[in-house]
Amino acid sequence: MNKAQETSRKLIDFIDASPSCFHVIKNITDELNDYEELKENEEWELRPGGSYYVVRNSSSLISFRIPEAYTKDPGSNLNGFRICAAHCDSPAFKIKPNAEITVEDRYKVLNVEKYGGMLMSAWMDKPLSVAGRILYDSDGSITEKLVNINRDLLIIPNVAIHMNRNVNEGYRYDPAKDMRPLFASSSSGDGGNISLISLIADEAGVSPDQILGTDLFLYNRVRGTFIGADREMIASRSLDDLQCVYGLVRGFTDSRDDSGDCIPVLCIFDNEEVGSLTKQGADSTFLADVLGRISSSVINADLSSILADSFMISADNAHALHPNHPEYADPTNRPFLNGGIVIKFNANQKYTTDGRSEALIRKLCRDNNIPVQTYANRSDIAGGSTLGNLSNRHVSVSTIDIGLPQLAMHSSYETAGTYDTQYLIDLIQAYLTFK
Repeated sequence: MNKAQETSRKLIDFIDASPSCFHVIKNITDELNDYEELKENEEWELRPGGSYYVVRNSSSLISFRIPEAYTKDPGSNLNGFRICAAHCDSPAFKIKPNAEITVEDRYKVLNVEKYGGMLMSAWMDKPLSVAGRILYDSDGSITEKLVNINRDLLIIPNVAIHMNRNVNEGYRYDPAKDMRPLFASSSSGDGGNISLISLIADEAGVSPDQILGTDLFLYNRVRGTFIGADREMIASRSLDDLQCVYGLVRGFTDSRDDSGDCIPVLCIFDNEEVGSLTKQGADSTFLADVLGRISSSVINADLSSILADSFMISADNAHALHPNHPEYADPTNRPFLNGGIVIKFNANQKYTTDGRSEALIRKLCRDNNIPVQTYANRSDIAGGSTLGNLSNRHVSVSTIDIGLPQLAMHSSYETAGTYDTQYLIDLIQAYLTFK
């Protein structure tokens, strides 16, 4: 394997070990094993040369380093915060309370609801399982634990073509009916006597009556893999946005420089797929709270003066030109797999990129031989938004929205370029270390 292929292999391993947003954050904190964990409800004793991280809701994380040589020099070139941000959630089905439904005394299906906007049909006829977190009573205290039923457990079966002959002419999937996963089948007339909560409790090593609360999601069990004539593509669940998460984490941890003249900040937010309007989302005060505490302690400067010399990269994957439907792409801004970093543009500021932020990233890419391409929605097709402009509601900094090109965004199994993840790592390293 070449370097880029090895990077993508490690990305696939990371995704495989991260079946929920909670597992993503746990795996990142394991990577930050020599960083000091901070608690939001405690006083922080920050110092030059220190490396830190703080977690909110077990599903969002902010990490930062304060270089030994850091000084705030007004008017200098971006020596405030250099922030890079991505999101760790993906569209999925969340399991509702009292989830089990018995059908004709023979089957058990689970009651689920959509989380985010997804291609629902892509969840059908493939092995699924359940992961997330539970909160349980441990000797009178509420304790949290991550759970993953690490086996093929569920399936959402399609209706046979013989019974739905017009399905290939267009079908409106009903999430309350068509998308209920099959959990158990029994010949005894009771639909099976094993409950989901008992499986979850067994996985967690607790009794079912100890469980007080849950946040559980379905996930696709099909492992990521290389595809293409020369292994030049990868397919996996959750490439949006774990491909960017992985690239940012690797670039952040590999760019340690105690002589640096900026404060590197890594942000991994939850709930981007549902609007970021949570206490742990990009549209919360999480980032502003952390930056404010840094500025008031170790820097001893007003936050607004530091933000004026700061910059943010918001990284969330972009739509590559589709090989079967090139007509959906903009005629001149149409990225391709393995074409490198995608700078994202929108006149109505769904993306934050402007001429100034574009210029900085283009220069970094040019100076470091990193390929760069552009994306804009076709002018008559509405697009989505991401976390950059939402973060700017609370922390006003010059920001750019970038991504990596992919196909089948919001499917349960997506496609991306083998070489693009390494390009993102290279960009983040260059961004966090340039003088």
